[in-house]
Amino acid sequence: MLAPMSARRLKLALISPKGPLYRHRGGIFKKSLRYQPLTLTTLAALVPAELDVELQLLDEGIADVAPDLDADLVGFTVITGTAPRAYELAAHFRRRGIAVVMGGPHVTLIPDDAAPHADAVVVGYAEDTWPQLLRDFVAGELKPRYEQAPTLDMANRPFPRRELLPSRHYLTNDVFEATRGCVHSCDFCVVPTAWGKKPYQKPVADVVADIRQHGARKLIFVDLNLVADRGHAKDLFTALIPLRLQWYGLATVLLADDPELLELAARSGCRGLLMGLESISPANLKQSRKGFNTPDDYARVVERLHAHGIALQGCFVFGLDHDEPDVFLKTAEFAVESKIDLPRFAIVTPFPNTGLYQRLVAEGRLLTRNWELYDGQHVVFQPACMSVDELQRGTEAAWKHAYSLRSIARRIRHSPAPWPVKLGTNLGYRFYANHLSQFYNCDWIIGNAERRTPNREPQSALAAR
Repeated sequence: MLAPMSARRLKLALISPKGPLYRHRGGIFKKSLRYQPLTLTTLAALVPAELDVELQLLDEGIADVAPDLDADLVGFTVITGTAPRAYELAAHFRRRGIAVVMGGPHVTLIPDDAAPHADAVVVGYAEDTWPQLLRDFVAGELKPRYEQAPTLDMANRPFPRRELLPSRHYLTNDVFEATRGCVHSCDFCVVPTAWGKKPYQKPVADVVADIRQHGARKLIFVDLNLVADRGHAKDLFTALIPLRLQWYGLATVLLADDPELLELAARSGCRGLLMGLESISPANLKQSRKGFNTPDDYARVVERLHAHGIALQGCFVFGLDHDEPDVFLKTAEFAVESKIDLPRFAIVTPFPNTGLYQRLVAEGRLLTRNWELYDGQHVVFQPACMSVDELQRGTEAAWKHAYSLRSIARRIRHSPAPWPVKLGTNLGYRFYANHLSQFYNCDWIIGNAERRTPNREPQSALAAR
């Protein structure tokens, strides 16, 4: 047990570590293209008012963490891809006698992995546990683990302290959330494993008050599925209409089948949505428990969004069990023909303890638990119907095809986005597509995996796994 704090001020540092793909030096995404993260500023707002705290927020996406950081307590928010960096920094600070606590998606997914690297871990959402942890630390009564209470309520929470991170280093700090969680159970998604299927909502009045006090006019909702609860989404969109905003967010394709809600979203200022289309294979979608997606309907989804002035960032993953080596160009061409404004491609990643992860472990197909490679850019498992190399290189080929000048020209003339926006974003992704190989290297995996293409199994055999 740590000794209680003296009467002096508590020096607290909150850190968001980054993996090599996103770290500010030499990463693909320049700092001007990143929006301000909400986690650190939300945790800062939750520091109990009665504690005398000297607080600093450190985002490694914009600056390195100084090794001589002056702090009594360091808190890390950790995603799987940044876990090794968090553990490295934690070891350094603990050697210096500084206490370390960790939370975030990775810690919630697999707390026993993080626990040896910290004096305490926070599992689940931290609205109630984080203030209690700080009080316990000051009293010298820090517990090794803090669990989210099942009675968590998002109402009447303080607004994030966005002023504590330098806005000049971000594309925008007009970042908000109205909900958390999702009602679906896609087997590769971290949400049902980490937080269950219960959606959490902030009262609409609280969301509107936050937007008003911050003075936002163009904003991003980072909710994982803004329309998970139709009633709440309807109330939110209705309340946003008088604010005359432009906003961007995430939703499922189910929005396109709800004319009333889609119309409200457009009237409320929605100008762009990210949707997980995932695959052009119904068999893949069924196996992944995302059967509500129908590839034959994707073009219609795009048309309906465009008719309401909403652009689509459509996301696909490669490496699912029914993917064969021809899937990459088929998918990229499908995205172009469907007039998707911004196609995105990733390698499916089996995040710890998700349904996909458990299945791959049971089948002996997981190649590594080097969490730094769990970033959507590296192959960390043996694909069913292709080699590791085919999956890695095929993903890069899909990017290059979708963002060739010819493909860009075919897509953007249909986009409802203003020309400076749609041209700038597409050229930005074109740069990304043509520089992927500079930022990842999976040769070590290929050397430890079968280089040959696995035998093609019948579709029925794959589906039975």
